[in-house]
Amino acid sequence: MQTSSDRHEYPAHWEADVVLRDGGTARIRPITADDAERLVSFYEQVSDESKYYRFFAPYPRLSAKDVHRFTHHDFVDRVGLAATVGDDFIGTVRYDRIGAGGRPATGAEADEAEVAFLVQDAHQGRGVASALLEHIAAVARERGIRRFAAEVLPANTKMIKVFTDAGYTQKRSFEDGVVRLEFGLEPTDRSLAVQYAREQRAEARSVQRLLAPGAVAVIGTGRTPGGVGRSILGNIRDGDFTGRLYAVNGALPEGQKELDGVPAFRSVRDIDGPVDLAVVAVPADRVPEVVAECGEHDVQGLVVVSAGYAESGPEGRERQRALVRQARSYGMRIIGPNSFGVINTSPEVRLNASLAPDMPRAGRIGLFAQSGAIGVALLSRLHRRGGGVTGVTGLSTFVSSGNRADVSGNDVLQYWYEDADTDVALMYLESIGNPRKFTRLARRTAAAKPLVVVQGARHGSGPRGHAVRATQLPHATVSALLRQAGVIRVDTITDLVDAGLLLARQPLPAGPRVAILGNSESLGLLTYDACLAEGLRPHPPQDLTTAASAADFHAALSRALADDSSDAVVVTAIPSVGEGSVGDAALAEALRSAAAEQPTKPVLVVHVELGGLAEALSAATSTAPQPGAASGPDPAHRPEERVEGRTAADEGARTDDNGAPALAPPAEDAPREGTHPIPAYPAAERAVRALAQAVAYGQWRRDAAEPGKVPEYEDIDERGAATLIEGLLARGQGLTLTTDATCELLAAYGVHVHRALPALTPGAAVEAAGALGYPVALKATAPHLRHRADLGGVRLDLADEEQLRRAYAELTELFGSPEELRPVVQRMAPRGVDTVVRAVIDPAAGAVLSFGLAGAASQLLGDMAHRLIPVTDRDATSLVRSIRTAPLLFGWRGSAPVDTPALEELMLRVSRLVHDHPEVVAVTLEPVVVAPHGISVLGASVRLAPPPARDDHGPRTLPAY
Repeated sequence: MQTSSDRHEYPAHWEADVVLRDGGTARIRPITADDAERLVSFYEQVSDESKYYRFFAPYPRLSAKDVHRFTHHDFVDRVGLAATVGDDFIGTVRYDRIGAGGRPATGAEADEAEVAFLVQDAHQGRGVASALLEHIAAVARERGIRRFAAEVLPANTKMIKVFTDAGYTQKRSFEDGVVRLEFGLEPTDRSLAVQYAREQRAEARSVQRLLAPGAVAVIGTGRTPGGVGRSILGNIRDGDFTGRLYAVNGALPEGQKELDGVPAFRSVRDIDGPVDLAVVAVPADRVPEVVAECGEHDVQGLVVVSAGYAESGPEGRERQRALVRQARSYGMRIIGPNSFGVINTSPEVRLNASLAPDMPRAGRIGLFAQSGAIGVALLSRLHRRGGGVTGVTGLSTFVSSGNRADVSGNDVLQYWYEDADTDVALMYLESIGNPRKFTRLARRTAAAKPLVVVQGARHGSGPRGHAVRATQLPHATVSALLRQAGVIRVDTITDLVDAGLLLARQPLPAGPRVAILGNSESLGLLTYDACLAEGLRPHPPQDLTTAASAADFHAALSRALADDSSDAVVVTAIPSVGEGSVGDAALAEALRSAAAEQPTKPVLVVHVELGGLAEALSAATSTAPQPGAASGPDPAHRPEERVEGRTAADEGARTDDNGAPALAPPAEDAPREGTHPIPAYPAAERAVRALAQAVAYGQWRRDAAEPGKVPEYEDIDERGAATLIEGLLARGQGLTLTTDATCELLAAYGVHVHRALPALTPGAAVEAAGALGYPVALKATAPHLRHRADLGGVRLDLADEEQLRRAYAELTELFGSPEELRPVVQRMAPRGVDTVVRAVIDPAAGAVLSFGLAGAASQLLGDMAHRLIPVTDRDATSLVRSIRTAPLLFGWRGSAPVDTPALEELMLRVSRLVHDHPEVVAVTLEPVVVAPHGISVLGASVRLAPPPARDDHGPRTLPAY
């Protein structure tokens, strides 16, 4: 414990688990007086060279005075952090506040500190120092330190690189044989980019270690067949896992060396050789013992399929927290508990460590599911539709996170982002543990490959096993924010598969124009109506009649694809009968060959009871787009997968007599090289819905290629606003500002609110009108009447004292005494459209800007649009046009268009205020009257609260447990 001379309590919020560069984990925490023995042990394991680099002289051991100095801190002017694995230090960092001349200093006046690191040699190169720098910098900023100084020997190139690569603005000098580095600690665009890149590499590597292990041990393989562990063991073995596989069961008889043909052991510690992944399938009360054995054997990660954790209630939740803490203490990551397992179909791995009895066919779709049951359903649908129904499309990887105690969808997104074997990511989410981070990662991933998400538990709390931040936003708002980040959000798992299959097989459409052709007029009309309902722009259907031949289909599709007025083609087909009717194989070949001639546009087929056609359409060589299909996912991510001379897409293109996939189609059925598999759908609505999702995503990709900018306004007084906020918060922990304070703060950002003067008597109203100038408005501001002009609590265009006094009397007669009404007088603003602009810091989603028309449109119909802050100029433009009632702003039915550029600038200024000052947790401007020339902000409120100690811009951390 800290001594009485220490000035601050132990800062527990500085503790954090982090993922290191190699995918392992470490814990970063403050160093205390109790760490003396750990520090000495750590120092003894550091090489003489590293000690020399740290102290600039031979320093074989620490003196008692050194140990006291390095373990006793006040957590303000002197701070030390340690990176630990288990109970051992693997790296340390400390800062000491300094003043003029580099001498020790105290107090906020001294805003510079000297920083120094020491990392155990065995752990150098794992990114320990980089992680420690991020955390010590965040601590320093919290304590009012703005700059770090470090002195480094020129030969210590590793440490110099840690500083120079961090992305902070630096100044370097060389004096007396020492390199002196000075750098500011305020995050910059470059430092955040470096931090996010390191985070991505580390978290992707941590998932890769779980999905591509060299050796797997299944712990809990029962002695009799049929149990969970035994089933997973058989699935791994039968899937032809390329690495080493071990069975572990503590109840095995002495001398038993094999189980189901797999080497068997009583404990993982008995295995002679490394184990990268352990699949844990023992009862929950035995899991801690197993985790300890795995940690002592240096197992890198765990898949825990055992149940009995947070999903079972409070006791299970505590058991789950203990599980995560224990695993992380050994540097291991966990998928689960209550997981269905993981799958990697790569030919170099072929891992089916799941309860799925059959290895899915290899392909280019990544699948993540938080629910085991939904995971089973998705695997089944992709297996069925990806092979024998709509074309050959399989999985690259599958992860069932179960209770999502550690590894989450965010981690898997980090892995898929750089995974060359995954072109499309499908996710079933029941909760999002860190929505701010998810939207950031989703935006980056979606810029490279499609990300399709279906959310479960949309209208209630998430599963009991998930730790979820509470959100104040309705589901529709969260969905809108996900779409802004490029996420293709769908409502059902059927839609998830429909969209995923299209995106995996076809290029992205360049626009919403759709050509429709087929041999059924009725089916064509249904498709046409579906396109209109989804906001697409269909051409009138071309009816080829039921007498159409394969050559007719080929010619019509070729013409449609060559037509510059269409961006996609939907082919409708019904069975034909009689002499000369087109055969399924011939029709499929005609469509496939026509599509191959024009590979830059997507083609979809709507079929009615044409199992043979869908089967024939599945005969395709690769799911990769051709080089000309530049609008689709990056071709660099789509190499052909060949296994023993065949591509992965060849596998499973036929079924056997029992309807099961046949893995080796006959040689004469081998598809031609270079063709697209064409997705087929049993209903027009499903095909068109998938196409509409692809159109919207394609537009988002094009927009994202030219991102907007967050404007700089010269009249913004950021420093003045910060000083005002600091002074206001000094009065309380959270407060709604007075009218005067609200107007002053908003004015610092160029947002000017029309003055509203209180009028508790008729005479006061007349005096206020005289000060403001006629014409004026008289408003009741009581909560039940505020912003409710429809209730009669507002009188407008009062031109003189007589009209004002008469209006005052009417209001008090109708609604009560002035004390109840709280009337105010305000100068009349130019006529226009009443709107509302809001910004709020949501605990789950982060800072959100919202816009809508004032009154019933937003309150009753929920016609509001939302964007994540900071908002760019393009975001503001789209925000104004996103609401259903937007035509009222642009001259609907002959009215005068209003000044939307001024409205957009207002929203950009509000966004800047909230982004620059996290203490501003809520802003409401209502009403904002948008006139043909200019805007008038007639009402405003602002709420402040102390900012969070850490946010998504802070140092890398794993969710706390």
